[in-house]
Amino acid sequence: MQPTFEEFVTARGGSLLRFALMLTGDRHQAEDLVQSVLAKAYVRWDRVAGMSQPEAYLKRVLVNENLRWWRRRSSREVPVAAPDDGPAGSDAVGSHAAREAAWALLGRLPRRQRAVLALRYYEDLSDTQIAEVLGCTPGTVRSQAARALATLRAVVPAMDREALP
Repeated sequence: MQPTFEEFVTARGGSLLRFALMLTGDRHQAEDLVQSVLAKAYVRWDRVAGMSQPEAYLKRVLVNENLRWWRRRSSREVPVAAPDDGPAGSDAVGSHAAREAAWALLGRLPRRQRAVLALRYYEDLSDTQIAEVLGCTPGTVRSQAARALATLRAVVPAMDREALP
């Protein structure tokens, strides 16, 4: 029996949001991305729910939609720093600094490489599963991951060691 749209979103919506956050690096943009993808899926839910892996399909749509948004935004929007709405305090400051350093590192990567790392290390998918989500070959996944990790390794020594997580 196929889950209803509401049952699926209740069960897996949090996972989709966390994945979108890994892709975008911004909570509000991740929420918008998930909302947009789920709105598209709702219209075709019977077909999506009938797939063997509807969550994998929706993750692929999230990646593609994120790339589409990035291409659109890169031609007309200029991001600005936003104030932190989080709690104040010494623990929060250290945690925030570590999180910001990690996002700064990931932000240096192209979107596709960031998606590969998020799928590999955050979602714990194999190269074959990542290739299915991204619509490429496992060899492309491995080369994108290698390039991303090489970029991160080259950047880390140049950064302030205390700012790193």
